[in-house]
Amino acid sequence: MPPPSSSKRIVPASKKAADESRTLERMTKAITESSLYLHFKGSGKKLLLSTGKAAWIAGTSFLVLFVPLFIEIERDAQLAELESHQATLLGAPSQPPSLLR
Repeated sequence: MPPPSSSKRIVPASKKAADESRTLERMTKAITESSLYLHFKGSGKKLLLSTGKAAWIAGTSFLVLFVPLFIEIERDAQLAELESHQATLLGAPSQPPSLLR
């Protein structure tokens, strides 16, 4: 007696992999050709460019506006420390640097 026929067809693994590969290629092609994909692709480039421009503006603004301020604050602190050190060498009572001026 012959074995009962099943409703499932047995497909060789290599053919199954080739079918999956072709299906994946068709889906990829359909997605990349869609107008929605092309719209977001262009928008992504614009977003990347504008983000880079914003970072450049923020960085150069920081350098121009705040770095000189930090340098001046450090210079002022060094001057106050030097005046305090000179005052202690000359025998004046030690005072906090904020009261020397």
